[in-house]
Amino acid sequence: MRDAGPYAYAKACGIIGKSFVGKRISHLSGLHSLTELDRLIFQDHHQELTGRAFLLDLEHRIVARAVKQILLIVDAFEKPPELLVLMLRAYEYSNLKTCIHHISGGKMILPALCDIGRFGTVRFDAFPDMAAMLKETEFESLLSEVQAVKPGDDFAPLETKLDNRYYHALTECLSHLPFTDRGIVQRILADEISLRNCVWALRLRTYFDKTSSEAAEHLMAIEMHQEGDVLPHANPDGKISLAAEALKLLYFPLDSRPAWKGWRWENLLNQEETGEAWMANPRHFQNAASQHIYRLSMHYFRCLPSSIVSLFCFIKLKQFEEDLLTSITEGLGLGMAGNDVFGLLEVMQ
Repeated sequence: MRDAGPYAYAKACGIIGKSFVGKRISHLSGLHSLTELDRLIFQDHHQELTGRAFLLDLEHRIVARAVKQILLIVDAFEKPPELLVLMLRAYEYSNLKTCIHHISGGKMILPALCDIGRFGTVRFDAFPDMAAMLKETEFESLLSEVQAVKPGDDFAPLETKLDNRYYHALTECLSHLPFTDRGIVQRILADEISLRNCVWALRLRTYFDKTSSEAAEHLMAIEMHQEGDVLPHANPDGKISLAAEALKLLYFPLDSRPAWKGWRWENLLNQEETGEAWMANPRHFQNAASQHIYRLSMHYFRCLPSSIVSLFCFIKLKQFEEDLLTSITEGLGLGMAGNDVFGLLEVMQ
């Protein structure tokens, strides 16, 4: 670990201590309005917007807050570890998706985006000129596909390609980590990719009525070669397909929980209720998957101070908090109370 590690970890601990994770999650449950949430997160901010404009502004500030805090840690290094830079650049990928989404919706005005400072590569100020935006970046090879997106088009296949590209880059940089960090990061990352594939596969089957072969086309076909014994489901050659569990679920009946017995992520499925017909619930599974990654990240953030692992986990915790806060924002915007949103998210307080 570079000399900046202890300083960065100390800063990360200070940020986490004021974040809405751990015991501080409970502060969100008693909220009843967007104004209360705004005051809780941004004590010095005085909002003048109302209605939908206020909600969208609050959501943007929540994301910008997470980016600013992550950037503060990554920027502590003169030359940050590649893994941490890639974690930060997840927001650049998200910004690019937002721009493509705007184009597909016929919107040609630059949307509100989050700046990742010196680590950004895309020229978002050139929007909607995609050629200028992507020139001399890793995304330039996708230019023809991006430019082919027209208003009203479904760009889900392009989103899948971007996700594949991002997570492939993350897995490839594992080999550059010190051996002591590599195994734990690999475990968390492998679980995250596997679960993202499973969530997407389950959503495609239940919400979009996709066939198994159609859904399989949207999965991230990523393999890992395990370090040590961190991937218990690896093949004898040490490799594991992170799409394997999602491919399996494409053929399980959605109305029979016993048929899922023995599946790796069975414990994250909704339970059977006496007297009620069971159906696989994508929302429950997604919430449980998110909390699985959250628990792993909180554990290793605390027990491996000043390591690359701890800073990787710091970023995962900030991303969990960001997702939680934006979900609370959306719920409060619909007139729900904080406790009701927690019930839908099945958040453990």
